[in-house]
Amino acid sequence: MSTTHKLGYFFSDHHRWLLLHVQRLLRNRADAEDTAAETFCQLLAAQVDPTTIDQPRAYLSTIARRLIFDRHRRRRLEQAYLERLALLPEELAPSPEERLLLLEALTAIDRALAGLPLAVKKAFLLSQLDGLSYAEIGRRLGVSERTVGRYMSQALRQCFLSGAQP
Repeated sequence: MSTTHKLGYFFSDHHRWLLLHVQRLLRNRADAEDTAAETFCQLLAAQVDPTTIDQPRAYLSTIARRLIFDRHRRRRLEQAYLERLALLPEELAPSPEERLLLLEALTAIDRALAGLPLAVKKAFLLSQLDGLSYAEIGRRLGVSERTVGRYMSQALRQCFLSGAQP
């Protein structure tokens, strides 16, 4: 039997359970459906043979929890960005189309930086969003200017490798 057929059976065996499980966590049917679908998409993309998974519900639950965490993190990031935009004078505020493009770019950069240490992310965001100098970032983070430079190199390399444009 092909992996595609095995995944089809795996999906039919576990989709309903996963959807109900995620819906209990999120209390939102639409987000639960998206998360359940995305969970199976990740399984498909990873090309995992479902017959090798000893504990399917634990496996699916772990993927779903990571996706839920990522969704919450992205929403917090978007909310912080939108709050910041609200502080701008009306004549400087981006159009709705520009906002959408900026939020998409911010999400792409957030995904690109996801695996990096927190200090590296902070340095990158302080530089790119707040326009701070390496010296000022170093003071805020309690590290040397040279360390900030290494952090920035790391973050920019990660953005480049992922295809995100800072």
